[in-house]
Amino acid sequence: MGFLILLCTILCVYIIPGWGQIETDGNLLLSIKQSLQGNSSDNILLSSWNASVPLCEWRGIIWAHENGSLLDCRNTTQNMSAATNPPLVVYSIELAAAELAGTIPKDIVRLSHLEKLYLGVNMLTGTIPLELGNNAKLSSLSLTGNKLNGSIPPSIWNLCGQLVDLLLDGNELSGSIPEPALPNVTCPNLQILDFSNNHLEGPVPMFLKNYEGLQELDLSNNSLSGAIPEALALLNLSSLDLSHNNLSGSIPMFPQMFGNESFAGNNLCGSPLASCAEAKVQRHSGLSSGAVAGIVIALMATMVVLLSLLIGFGNKKVFRREDHSFNEFEGAETGEPRLVLFEGGEHLTVEDVLNATGQVLGKTSYGTVYKAKLTQGGTIALRLLREGTCKDRGAILPVVKDLGRLRHENIVPLRAFYEGERGENLLVYDYLFNGNLADLLHDARGGRPALSWARRHKIALGAARGLAHLHTGLETPVIHGNLKSKNVLVDEYYVAHLTDYGLDRLMTPLTAAEMMNVSTREGYKAPELQKMKKANTKTDIYSFGILLLEILIGKRPGRDESSGEVVDLSSIVKNAVLEESTLELFDVEILRGMRNPVDDGLLQALQLAMGCCAPSPSVRPDMKVVIRQLEEIRPKAHSALYTPAESRSELELAF
Repeated sequence: MGFLILLCTILCVYIIPGWGQIETDGNLLLSIKQSLQGNSSDNILLSSWNASVPLCEWRGIIWAHENGSLLDCRNTTQNMSAATNPPLVVYSIELAAAELAGTIPKDIVRLSHLEKLYLGVNMLTGTIPLELGNNAKLSSLSLTGNKLNGSIPPSIWNLCGQLVDLLLDGNELSGSIPEPALPNVTCPNLQILDFSNNHLEGPVPMFLKNYEGLQELDLSNNSLSGAIPEALALLNLSSLDLSHNNLSGSIPMFPQMFGNESFAGNNLCGSPLASCAEAKVQRHSGLSSGAVAGIVIALMATMVVLLSLLIGFGNKKVFRREDHSFNEFEGAETGEPRLVLFEGGEHLTVEDVLNATGQVLGKTSYGTVYKAKLTQGGTIALRLLREGTCKDRGAILPVVKDLGRLRHENIVPLRAFYEGERGENLLVYDYLFNGNLADLLHDARGGRPALSWARRHKIALGAARGLAHLHTGLETPVIHGNLKSKNVLVDEYYVAHLTDYGLDRLMTPLTAAEMMNVSTREGYKAPELQKMKKANTKTDIYSFGILLLEILIGKRPGRDESSGEVVDLSSIVKNAVLEESTLELFDVEILRGMRNPVDDGLLQALQLAMGCCAPSPSVRPDMKVVIRQLEEIRPKAHSALYTPAESRSELELAF
């Protein structure tokens, strides 16, 4: 009899976790915590995972009841803990960009109700555990941008019953893409599959043709070989990237119009690349495509040299260097192409800029921005200004030279400017991989990193410093003219970098007026610009005030495209003050885990933002005052990674 009791106890505790509620998800997280933090014991997010801390204050965790309904921490008044509320289960773990430096724990499989796991943009090492494939309810998995190695476990396809997003890009994974253990696995809900930027080998898997719901497929920047399966063309893909592998053969007849960038960097032929007949001629000629391209480039280079010499004899100014800040190849006055190189862009050539494979990042009425991969390696951002939107050649170059002289940690530097013979204008900038502030604040897709007050404060302070440098860094102030959250890029250390500054000075009056109208619709335009034609430092400060309100409140200003409603952030604040409901204004993500908003400077930041948005330009503070006040209200609790006073280089050394 005693033996039976012992056996029953073992079954309840170790084999059937659901019996007796012996093991709660809260206790499991305390065990998982040790693996995720590695050798570090002071992770600011994981420190909130503590048995004495209410569950609603555990950072990066979304809880649910056993019936599947999510726990609403905003409306609960209970001091729930792991000990007193065992029926609560973990629905989601969201620890993107959370300074994790350990390994993925096998015990995650024991979180039987887990549906979303976001561990991207960390420093996790080791392999992806086989056990991860046994999380029956897991629908979204992001391990993007870590240091994971080894092969992808075949058990990953065990998730196919619920899987919607599978993101393993930006790691050090190797081997081939594994086949599912069972034949004819369909993954009916899978929409996004991203294995890019790893070291994967072998063929593009044939079984992907069974994933009929797949919309986005990215296998780029690996070492995959062989032909592209014809059956892939049967999928209803909206996005495809197979570039920069070792693929060969003809490209299937995809019904979608994919561009060159989807297939570049392989040995492929067929639309949208060169026809296979041309490739066959090259093979029979005994020359590789690279050799043919080399000959063509050599001939073109010879022609350029000869043309340059002729121009030099005629104009006596083929090449010159001015104040060590830029190099210029200047054509004749009759419209020859011109490339201007600034500090940090000296390695670029006309061929680099014109032959870069581009992916559209955004479009406006005055131009298109591309993420462009250079043939020699590296990524740049290209802004192509639309034909007819810019002033004439003589008026553009002095402005471009001014913009190219600006250098500051919180400004995206202009590296080069290309002016084509037909009047096309290209601006070349550094490319930042982490996107912009608007996406961080408002993108509802899973995997978005939590934006604590410390992180938001650091972004706001960086944007203020960048704007101050625009206003004071040169002899004449550079007016941003289009400051908004879309034009604040944020890197992996939450350092803000301003982009799109000074473009209105390149534009015709009509185009500049169109830019101002867009700014009005988006809610950043100062009221006095209704009568004025040009922006100035005070209108920039107004835009910064709206930006700071957006950071604090978490709402997008301007006209809502779906509802047509106009969101006036400054009016919202004024009404809240009158109704004595100021604390209800702040984004819930800022307040999570915060004991006293007054001590942490939230109210002072709100007051500063409203000062910047004052209707009268004369009472708005200048940017030096804004920076000083932001520095004085630095959040009390912040880790070394988010200390605003540290420079980027110091932060990198800290890693």
